[in-house]
Amino acid sequence: MTAIAFHNGTFQAKADIRISPEDRGFLFADGVYEVARAYGGRFFELDAHLARLRDGLAALMIGGAQVEALPAIFAELLTRNALATSDALVYLQITRGAAPRTHFFPDPAVPPTVYAEARAFQPKADPRKGIAVITTPDTRWARCDIKSVALLPNVLANQQARAAGATEAVFVRDGVALEGSSSSFFAIVDGDVRTAPCSNYILPSISRRVTLELCREAGFPHRETPIFLHELPKASEMFMAGTTLEVMPVVAVDGRPVAGGTPGPMATELARRFHARALA
Repeated sequence: MTAIAFHNGTFQAKADIRISPEDRGFLFADGVYEVARAYGGRFFELDAHLARLRDGLAALMIGGAQVEALPAIFAELLTRNALATSDALVYLQITRGAAPRTHFFPDPAVPPTVYAEARAFQPKADPRKGIAVITTPDTRWARCDIKSVALLPNVLANQQARAAGATEAVFVRDGVALEGSSSSFFAIVDGDVRTAPCSNYILPSISRRVTLELCREAGFPHRETPIFLHELPKASEMFMAGTTLEVMPVVAVDGRPVAGGTPGPMATELARRFHARALA
């Protein structure tokens, strides 16, 4: 089946889409993105994804994108790719558009480049088994709260994890474990579920917010407070949270077993509750 994508107002065969070499996303990583997950054709937390998208566009001062039209576009992408009742991901990227290369914004402004595609999704990790992670110094810029397409430090960190036989890399800045290369990080220390507080150094993750809500529902003590690297050895459990991972127990960090090398009870319960909410 020919994959159909959306590009600047039209649905086209993905193989036929062409992006200008002057696109500022290509030249400067001047753009933002979102990844929305559909369960049986129904999107999970789509309004929250679009709200974060609006915030990112505003932060980068990219205008002209019709965000209100995206839910219908996403649904049409599922339909045109025979995914209307399937588990799928929709990837969206919006850049400032194509213009002669200058470090300042195009003047006058140009239309943004809007691209979206859909694909079937099959989880690559099993919460019953958990994953291994590594820690790595945070070399990213200081506006990690913007879901920018400038992801080279994330790519290098994730590749470092893969080379070490792990699934994710957890960024550490000033001795604090912040978040993964593509997911949020949680640790259970002295019975409390902890995650780094929102700041410019972490993404305001939708899965992170849902997980904290689930902690409240489950009656699990939880705090948004720094998790120091030196505290990780005494953590009874750790887990990641993200659009593709949902809640995923961590069973090893930097080669050291966590929770005896098996998913812990609190992470396992949160994983169950997260998946149940997504299917509801």
